[in-house]
Amino acid sequence: MDTKQSTINVLMLPWLAHGHISPFLELAKKLSHRNFHIYLCSTPINLKSIKNRITENYSHSIELVEIHLSSLPELPPHYHTTNGLPTHLNSTLLTAFDMAIPNVSNIFKTLSLDLVIYDINQAWVPTIASLFNIPVVQFMTTGTTVASYSIHFIKNHGGVEFPFPEIKLREFHEKQYRDTLLSAVNHPQNKQDTPVNGKPSCNILLFNTFRELEGKYNDCLSVINEKKVVPVGPLVQDIVDEIEHSEIMQWLDKKDESGVLFYCK
Repeated sequence: MDTKQSTINVLMLPWLAHGHISPFLELAKKLSHRNFHIYLCSTPINLKSIKNRITENYSHSIELVEIHLSSLPELPPHYHTTNGLPTHLNSTLLTAFDMAIPNVSNIFKTLSLDLVIYDINQAWVPTIASLFNIPVVQFMTTGTTVASYSIHFIKNHGGVEFPFPEIKLREFHEKQYRDTLLSAVNHPQNKQDTPVNGKPSCNILLFNTFRELEGKYNDCLSVINEKKVVPVGPLVQDIVDEIEHSEIMQWLDKKDESGVLFYCK
């Protein structure tokens, strides 16, 4: 009897920002240890920044797949990323990414996929995946505290107090926050399309957090959003060469247990 475990092929589609691609890559590394084969898709300029982080240990299980955006006059290839992108071109990048939907659809068609893990600004992904009967999961590269507060605020329009009083905005900032949230939710590019087969597009949300840090917010978000919230973090880049970081390690060795706070932006 053949006991060899079948490989699960996963397409990862992070938003075109280094702060999103990095945790997606770290998640890909973790999944590769569980017999997953990962196709990590992004624009050439973004993939170039992470190529050297895919060491020989991962080269057989993580493949980089290029997505080519239309080179609009104001958006040349070196601007196919949020890194260094002028603020006034943010909406142009979103438009260019939406224009690449046929290219992404062709990737879905070409690869034999078992799952798609997608990011924000990609409301069209579940619809495309449903055409090929591929299940999808959304991965949020942030924590759940702000997400649970935001969704609670949207669903209750400020009429019901958030159950955790330590998270509270002053009245003036609350109005600004509400207006910003509602504007973002109602933006056409953030509208969630309905898959053609009528099935729920995504019932699982992955978050770059862990229960010891945000357990109660994970549970709150799962209830108010009616989706299962799965913490998969913290996802940070491994230290490849400890000698290079010896000064940091020596400094840490002098600190008491739980005496240092790690902040990652």
